[in-house]
Amino acid sequence: MDLSPKTSTDISFDDFRAQILHDYEIAVLSRECSLMGRKEVLTGKAKFGIFSDGKELPQLAMARSFKNGDFRSGYYRDQTFMMALGLLTPKQLFHGLYATTDIEKEPMSAGRQMVGHYMTNSINEDGSWRNLTQQKNSSADISCTAGQMPRLLGLAQASKMYRNLKNLDSEKFSNNGNEVAWGTIGNASTSEGMFLETVNAGGVLQVPMVISIWDDDYGISVPAKYHATKEDISKMLSGFQRDEDQKGYELIKVKGWDYTALMHAYENAADIAREEHVPVIIHVVELTQPQGHSTSGSHERYKSEKRLEWEKDNDCNKRFREWVLETGIAEDSELLELEKSIKKKVRIAKKEAWAEYLEPHKRMKKTLIQLLENAAQKSPNKNFINKIKNDLIAVEEPIKKDLAHNSRKALRYMLGENTTEKEALVSWVNRFLEDTQPKYSSLLYSELPTRATKIPEIRPQYDTSPKTVDGRVVLRDNFDKLFEKYPEAIVFGEDSGKIGDVNQGLEGLQKKYGELRVADTGIRETTIIGQGIGMALRGLRPIAEIQYLDYIFYTMATLTDDLASLLYRTYGKQKAPLIVRTRGHRLEGIWHSGSPMGGLIHVLRGMYILAPRNMTQAAGFYNTLMKSDEPALIIESLNGYRLKESMPNNLGDFCTPIGKIETLRKGNDITILSYGSTLRIVEQAARELSEVGIDAEVIDAQTLLPFDVNGDTVKSVQKTNRLLVVDEDVPGGCSAYLVQEIIERQGAYGYLDSAPQTLTAKAHRPAYGTDGDYFSKPNTEDVFEKVYEIIHEVNPDDYPKLR
Repeated sequence: MDLSPKTSTDISFDDFRAQILHDYEIAVLSRECSLMGRKEVLTGKAKFGIFSDGKELPQLAMARSFKNGDFRSGYYRDQTFMMALGLLTPKQLFHGLYATTDIEKEPMSAGRQMVGHYMTNSINEDGSWRNLTQQKNSSADISCTAGQMPRLLGLAQASKMYRNLKNLDSEKFSNNGNEVAWGTIGNASTSEGMFLETVNAGGVLQVPMVISIWDDDYGISVPAKYHATKEDISKMLSGFQRDEDQKGYELIKVKGWDYTALMHAYENAADIAREEHVPVIIHVVELTQPQGHSTSGSHERYKSEKRLEWEKDNDCNKRFREWVLETGIAEDSELLELEKSIKKKVRIAKKEAWAEYLEPHKRMKKTLIQLLENAAQKSPNKNFINKIKNDLIAVEEPIKKDLAHNSRKALRYMLGENTTEKEALVSWVNRFLEDTQPKYSSLLYSELPTRATKIPEIRPQYDTSPKTVDGRVVLRDNFDKLFEKYPEAIVFGEDSGKIGDVNQGLEGLQKKYGELRVADTGIRETTIIGQGIGMALRGLRPIAEIQYLDYIFYTMATLTDDLASLLYRTYGKQKAPLIVRTRGHRLEGIWHSGSPMGGLIHVLRGMYILAPRNMTQAAGFYNTLMKSDEPALIIESLNGYRLKESMPNNLGDFCTPIGKIETLRKGNDITILSYGSTLRIVEQAARELSEVGIDAEVIDAQTLLPFDVNGDTVKSVQKTNRLLVVDEDVPGGCSAYLVQEIIERQGAYGYLDSAPQTLTAKAHRPAYGTDGDYFSKPNTEDVFEKVYEIIHEVNPDDYPKLR
């Protein structure tokens, strides 16, 4: 029997034996953490637990072939893999289980994600990149099954770009494209469209990724027959197998309890992907899940006794142990001693993590009790405050909620009191909340000096007699300058390459910069975004193009779950400066003229959302974003590409500011705020209103996330005392958000002489044709009559009823 896994160099038996025993130690350590973690949830110390028990052996094999510079894009079962690489300790696992808000103690998310979600640090404190080629990398996990797959595609494609593009500064990102992107997924989640779309795209692109499918025959409580055609994902995917004539995947099937076969499979897969840039799928079968899906349920409820007995007999750790004994690598007594020491190690780690988690809370509790006691002595409501104090004393293991709840509630019993003791308590509460809230709410956007909102405005400059061109030519020539300036810039999407996008904004650029930098893709919006996220995580500057804004919903799960939350959920330790380019607003029909901005601004917090009114403004946004390192969605105006604009002479350099409004027309009677294509209608209505003596001030919001960070809109309302927000979204959509921003955040309510109003599209999707557009979305007459009605209410004598 050949005991040794395939290796690039021969090793001695002693070294081999040490290697096997180390792997066994990690397998047992991980399993013990899973078992102990479940108990911590059941005792109430943790809210939820999901662990990797039953998947230990294949993860050890994957870890053996994982090299510096490689990236993992996995899911919440990969605990053993992270431990095998030295990227996760038992104590860190328990800190994750308890949601410790200290990034040093809980380096996966500082308590922002539940246990089982893993990542590594990619950036320094100043936001600059660490050298990713000198560390093993894990992109930050998300809970949504298969959600890791689109990102995996981009992580792998980055290696292809670094191997084939010249003039790239790849020192921190790649060693000639030799890095492999490793994806992991459960068998049931291969039913998801994201998985199938990624597999197809990976086969087309031929990128170095290895996908491991952990197959335990179930998906939560649902057996395989409901998940995969023929009940076997390998059979289902067999058409992707490469052959002598056609490119595709290398497909490998291996039993999850067979240590040597797993080692051979993973080293073989790594060689194929790393050297040939051929994608590989490893289907790991006959795995088990000893504790069921999660702490939320028991698998005894849905598995037969026969299946449960089979799982007990074929547990990969049990089979591994039997193999170690059968081959004489170790004696039973040696393994028993090792297992005993591991259990002790895990118990100590758990105990220390819980003590470290509680320590600051106990310290603050002690201080707070003293403050409550002092305040009670001086208060007429002493008994009530003492009850709160005693209730807090009874909490032996306090959490932050206990401290906040009791301290804030106590203040209610001191209303109207003016004592130093009360003020001391007030100061403590304010300081506590000020210090604590950022632990849960910071870093949704970059807080560094290099953030996009700090990039200074540079206005377009023009020759004395500037050339007048179609707006799309301004955009095209500006992209040309950006591609000259930034070798790491790439753009891709449907029709983006050969024909230069559907509106010719990239015309001729593929011929100039090549098919890798200006690329066509298949019709697969989700993985277009995934390509962008993955490449952005590895130092490239991708622009992912979604042909029309209406198709953004194909990408929404990936945008909101992954990209928009990345900086937040990694506590600022990873970034993906992806620019998503699309076009929307007015054109023709339900799926080519949408403006679902209300939905976007709510689900994409963490991204910038920019709505330029013309192509010069759009070009300036691209220039601004390329100077920063944050993700954004830019929505170009569909009906603006053929409108005439003056050609700036500082292409590639002028910058449209992010987070600032622009006043397009001064006025004194009413403030009208809008954005994008609708502004042209608003400006026309303002001109017509002036003919009847109504002087409207017109403001372009420009950026919706963030909106008007300087609070300049309220200055206009202070002058006009009236506000109308006009947009193409449905009622209660983006216009409602903008009204809240102006009235509530900027405090414009006190300056209004009339109720703030909105003018939106109708509640339905826009109908087809010119008439459909006119009767579905705000038109010039709508704006005129809405403003006239507001002024009529104020001054009916000078402005009699219109109709």
